[in-house]
Amino acid sequence: MREKEKRFVVTFYTTAEAMAMEKLCRERNLPGKCISAPRSVSADCGIAWSAPWEAEAAIRQAVEETGLEIQGFHVLML
Repeated sequence: MREKEKRFVVTFYTTAEAMAMEKLCRERNLPGKCISAPRSVSADCGIAWSAPWEAEAAIRQAVEETGLEIQGFHVLML
């Protein structure tokens, strides 16, 4: 079984916002990938962005600069 690690997770209201996050992170060379949203933090669109927790500040800044609408930021053991 894979050992859990601390991850920075961004949740969204819609799939379109999740796809916009993926595009934003790819353009800015920010780490991460789309995952199924953990039920403990979201039941909306079902997709979340998961990145190493060390990337939290850079991802928050990118979201703030672009005005991307997100549901929430979370630090989880995944």
